[in-house]
Amino acid sequence: MPFDIDLPHRSVLDSHMAYREAGSQEKPVALFLHGNPTSSYIWRNILPHVAPVARCVAPDLIGFGQSGKPEIDYRFADHVRYLDAFIEVAEIGSAYLVAQDWGTALAFHLAARKPDFVRGLAFMEFIRPMPSWNDFHQVEAARETFRKFRTPSVGEQMIIEGNAFVERILPGSVIRSLSEEEMAVYRAPFVTSESRKPTWRLPNELPIAGEPADVTAMLEQAHAALADSCYPKLLFAGKPGALVSPAFAEVFAAKLHDCQLVQLGDGAHYLQEDHPETIGRSVAAWIERHEIGASPRAS
Repeated sequence: MPFDIDLPHRSVLDSHMAYREAGSQEKPVALFLHGNPTSSYIWRNILPHVAPVARCVAPDLIGFGQSGKPEIDYRFADHVRYLDAFIEVAEIGSAYLVAQDWGTALAFHLAARKPDFVRGLAFMEFIRPMPSWNDFHQVEAARETFRKFRTPSVGEQMIIEGNAFVERILPGSVIRSLSEEEMAVYRAPFVTSESRKPTWRLPNELPIAGEPADVTAMLEQAHAALADSCYPKLLFAGKPGALVSPAFAEVFAAKLHDCQLVQLGDGAHYLQEDHPETIGRSVAAWIERHEIGASPRAS
């Protein structure tokens, strides 16, 4: 893996999942969940800030980063299965969830099914059921691009053949310029057209205008559970954002129980690349605050 460490991995179902880990085994777990087309690498500058207060575990989702690429469809439900299995083999009994992009969908779904697992939820640029394409993104050009991604043969040509998610969407959604060394790490899992299936599948899984129906139903239920939940929450927003504007974040946070909002300033979708220190320090302070006086729980 160019310019990156060789990660440990665990056998998960019929494959393996790589992960980063930092912090003491005696601390509560903070489980970091990335999105498309990134990996645990996106948390690299955040984990050191959180490690003093938590056992940080950041897996590469199946098909991403240094994890395996089994012969599966890479639908949202597949990621649910593999993440559940990873949590089981890693013997994580409870965790603070820290998530972005598809990681938020996995976190919401996990929290809805296993509310006692969740110590707290920190999230940013989150996925939700969107009634229409106008609800999807801040930028019209981006909406048109994602419409093309979901168009048969056109999407495959753009993403599987052209590697558009890594070469266009990722650097175009970070305010600063990613270095060649950083881009080399992000490119490494997707050097062949065959390896890019996971990056193509996920934009086709976005719950927009009721499609796909199964993912929409799963995330409608997850968001209903989120609205009813009482565990602490921490929401980060960038300006102008991509999936989440500062104004939308303010309204969304106000409707949730115990949700602190952090406005990061200039940022688009991959906020971890533009604001790692603020995100890391904020997550650490939030965990530390909520652990004070918390009743003992399995980690």
